[in-house]
Amino acid sequence: MIIGNREFDLKNHTYVMGILNVTPDSFSDGGKFNRMDQALFHVQEMLDQGMDILDIGGESTRPGYQPLPVQEEIERVLPVIEEVKKRFQVPISLDTCKGEVARVGILAGADLINDIWGLKYDDSLAQVLGDAQVPCVLMHNRKEAVYESFMKDVISDLGESIAIAHRAGISDEKIILDPGVGFGKTREHNLEIIGRLEQLKTLGYPLLLGTSRKSVIGLTLDLPVNERLEGTLVTTVFGVMKGCGIVRVHDVKENVRAVKMTEAIREASGEVCNGFY
Repeated sequence: MIIGNREFDLKNHTYVMGILNVTPDSFSDGGKFNRMDQALFHVQEMLDQGMDILDIGGESTRPGYQPLPVQEEIERVLPVIEEVKKRFQVPISLDTCKGEVARVGILAGADLINDIWGLKYDDSLAQVLGDAQVPCVLMHNRKEAVYESFMKDVISDLGESIAIAHRAGISDEKIILDPGVGFGKTREHNLEIIGRLEQLKTLGYPLLLGTSRKSVIGLTLDLPVNERLEGTLVTTVFGVMKGCGIVRVHDVKENVRAVKMTEAIREASGEVCNGFY
């Protein structure tokens, strides 16, 4: 898959997406990078640590978040996208579920749109993506964690997102799926879907895994958000072993090392990256 100026072999390698939240209220790093100098310094830091893709978000999606007005979200992310594009050679992902934010972001240089609602929040987003022909991440999400058959329902929901994408002219080569850890799921659901990621690969698309510092780790280990690195690294190893093409993380250096080590063991043992549990 081509993302920005780079080709990604999402079938055979796991890439690291670094998180840049330009928000005052994100659950983990709210307020740390919403000044331009802080944001740009952190981008350079993550690049030095081995980041492959930069994910910029202007709206917090922490539990209980209030949706941000479109213009305010644009005012947060647009200057950062423009400055990063001027200074760095890194593919940019824009984390938004709003069509107008995506449209403006793509014009400013965003190379990928990362939608936490899988094209089900704003009807205009799918057409924006279809017209621009940029890749997209379609994440699984529900308003409530109510399921008849959890994994079957997740696969069905993602199938609906894929169908919306197809109707808008988004080709299969532009689609990445995200299981949506931490969104519309209980702790038990989150643990289950991480352990069964290979079932989602039956849909035929690359997977992105985003578990960094999330509540499933905090609840399992009884740890605050700033002490969840080790738990995150375990999920990254699972992601590599289950064949995820991208992991989305806050702590780039440590996760890059975990990916490299896991891939080295997998390759030396002759295993394939489609899950073997």
